[in-house]
Amino acid sequence: MISGPLDCALVSVVLFLLQGAVVPLFGRSEKYMITVCYCMAAAASLFAVAAGIGAVGGGSTEKAILALGLPGLPFHLRLDPLAGFFLTIIGLLAFCVSLYSIGYVRGFLGHRPVARLIVFSALFVAGMILVVLADDALIFLISWELMAAASYFLVLYEDERPENRRAAFLYLVIAHVGAISLLLSFGVMAGLATGFRDFSGYSFDAMRAAAFPGGWAAAAFFLAFFGFSAKAGVIPLHVWLPEAHPAAPSPVSALMSGVMLKTAVYGVVRVAFDLIGVFPWWWGSVVMVFGLLSAVAGVLYALMQNDLKRLLAYSSIENIGLIFISIGLCMIFTAFRLPLLAALALTAGLYHALNHALFKGLLFMGAGSVLQATREHSMEEMGGLIRTMPWTAALFLVGCVSISALPPFNGFVSEWLTFQAFLLSPSLPAPLLKLLMPVGAALLALTAALAAACFVKAFGTTFLGRGRGRLKARVHETDWTMRAGMLLAAAACLLLGILPGLLIEWMDTVAVQMVGATISASAGTHGWLWLTPVAPERASYSGIVVFLGILVVVVSAYLLLHVKPGAIHRGPIWDCGFEKLTERMQYNGTSFAMPLRRIFGSLFTIKEQVRLSAQAAHSAFPRRLTYSLRVRDRFWGLLYRPVARVSFRISRQVGRLQQGRIQTYLIYSFLTIIVLLLLVR
Repeated sequence: MISGPLDCALVSVVLFLLQGAVVPLFGRSEKYMITVCYCMAAAASLFAVAAGIGAVGGGSTEKAILALGLPGLPFHLRLDPLAGFFLTIIGLLAFCVSLYSIGYVRGFLGHRPVARLIVFSALFVAGMILVVLADDALIFLISWELMAAASYFLVLYEDERPENRRAAFLYLVIAHVGAISLLLSFGVMAGLATGFRDFSGYSFDAMRAAAFPGGWAAAAFFLAFFGFSAKAGVIPLHVWLPEAHPAAPSPVSALMSGVMLKTAVYGVVRVAFDLIGVFPWWWGSVVMVFGLLSAVAGVLYALMQNDLKRLLAYSSIENIGLIFISIGLCMIFTAFRLPLLAALALTAGLYHALNHALFKGLLFMGAGSVLQATREHSMEEMGGLIRTMPWTAALFLVGCVSISALPPFNGFVSEWLTFQAFLLSPSLPAPLLKLLMPVGAALLALTAALAAACFVKAFGTTFLGRGRGRLKARVHETDWTMRAGMLLAAAACLLLGILPGLLIEWMDTVAVQMVGATISASAGTHGWLWLTPVAPERASYSGIVVFLGILVVVVSAYLLLHVKPGAIHRGPIWDCGFEKLTERMQYNGTSFAMPLRRIFGSLFTIKEQVRLSAQAAHSAFPRRLTYSLRVRDRFWGLLYRPVARVSFRISRQVGRLQQGRIQTYLIYSFLTIIVLLLLVR
């Protein structure tokens, strides 16, 4: 019997794990395997959503102890409002992706086996659910590794491509560097919780009850922040993300970007506000600075990309930066005992975490539909797809508008709340903050403008204009299951944009648990129709009024132009003196980004070449011109390449110890025993 939200969440985990047992029953009937397993995944996702909604709405905390760990170290589980909120995010996107995957994975039939994709996808989602349910360091790290290992095999799914193998290896290395940092963080907190006497401090309850000295608390937090930042793709720990997300199948990319990155956000909030609890203001400043760096640099890197999935991957870095900006603001306001503003900043960050999961999942699913239909990754070879893929184009446009923070969709609400947290903040006493707050607000505005430009490029280059290249497949619209998954995500983006007051009221319990305050009382002063973050005289917004206004304008324009006969007159387009426009005359992604590349070129490693060949009589009129452009992430050359070179150099030196002769190895053993005896003595 299911007696509460925690039982419901455990049913979800069991259903995901059962998919691995169901797969062998189908033998070679892969088509039925896909349908049954992803229907099971959809049902399991709904159980997770129900558990999360119940935990947040009820404001209760449920605990359980499972005798499945090491002797004397059982697993502790806990479902509280914070865990319930992130469980809802995981379940919502997993449900949409499960429906989408039925049609998408069928595209692999006859080309490669799909059993491992199904099994590792289920383990991946089960690992994420267990991460947010974990209430001790042991099961948290086990679940974290399950999530990382399963996603590694998913990134490696199409392993015939060397770039995919490289991306999977890079992801695995950085994931384990982050995991080591988390292990050290939990080790510090667990040891201090019991005075390093025994292992009982490994439970989160013991850590909550402990009072950490200032220096040790800072060490624990920043070790955790480093580990979670590696998973979230915070700059400069982001280099794996634009490699791994394009390599993975699109449903996996949607889950990795939409919800896996949010487990890192969950971890930072859990450690800072729940396990440590008390912190100085400068911790929040550090978090906010890295958030600002990630937001601005992430969207600039996205603008330079011509691979559609790589563009979306860099955009995830930007949006994770926006979430960390809000968390940093919340930490600053909490340190200065401003609970209402802390609740505003936390609500903005969590709202954006939910929004990003939905619109980025929608965009990756749309990109997957395009890639499956065209067999092409580069936007430079696309164009005009709105004619052959109208459903995908319309739904992808919803994702573009949402991520560009334009009303009435959900991205606007969370970014608007973040702006309010900046603009409504009082004059804080720290001199650094008096500079950081206005600079942060300006950079946030710059990020929003650049994001809009980025997705004008993405949508226009992919779907509008004329075809730019010879596509490798006959382009066709996706099947109904893929459209259903995207349609649900698009509908959620609209509902969260026009009814934000209802969601904020539901989120009350999370803000109360973390910062002891909530904005729902002020946000709902004038009912569900208006959103007033702090006070109605300071700022207000009505998503439903904006939506109805836009709808009236669109319907009126349609009626005026299409109902009356002869209202539209067609004629030849203005073609700048050319007889006929061709696909080579229109803007592509490279030309669209050129002005910004000139302005922010110092942030990239750019290699641009123009070669003239087969010249005519005059050099000004070459018969052939070849243009090539390569834009690389400057962080790779500055940070990672030197580390890789040093690592290889040390490895070569250490490799000299391996002689292949038994006599040499016996001498090593003998010398080791002598050294150990001397140390013991």
